[in-house]
Amino acid sequence: MAEGDNGAAAQPQQQPQQQQAKMNVMAQFVRDMSFENILSQKGVTGEVQPDVQVQVNLDAKKRNTENQYEVLVKLRVDSKTKGSGEQLFLLELDYAGVFNIENVPEDQLHPYLLIECPRMLFPFVRRIVSDVTRDGGFPPLNLETIDFLALYRSELQRRTQAQAAEGAPKADA
Repeated sequence: MAEGDNGAAAQPQQQPQQQQAKMNVMAQFVRDMSFENILSQKGVTGEVQPDVQVQVNLDAKKRNTENQYEVLVKLRVDSKTKGSGEQLFLLELDYAGVFNIENVPEDQLHPYLLIECPRMLFPFVRRIVSDVTRDGGFPPLNLETIDFLALYRSELQRRTQAQAAEGAPKADA
């Protein structure tokens, strides 16, 4: 038994240790924002039941400096009245973060940029949405936590299906 223990103990020493991933947020900022309070322009009064739709898009690109990437969270919040579908407000927000990322293998960089980086930015995006909707005359909109991993996986699946559809032979009409 002692031989098995020695063999198991020696094995991890033979493998090179992988350095831990390192991420620093260098900057974060609102790149673009638009809030349209359509309800106040129409002069609607009384109790309104809102139906809020949130769309999220992510983008990442390498900057001119080594190990620096810019990640963009694009959010579109569309609020309409339940039933009639009249527009209450529209909020569009592009929120960016500049990250210095080290020790992430190349094959894992894409998911890291589109999952971990937006996760770091999300609390700030949530606060901005809450403040803007409150300052726009509505109750503050507190966004539910976004599952960026599920968002990433669904986008990969959508792209795979789109590529498969492009490659499929078309039936004659």
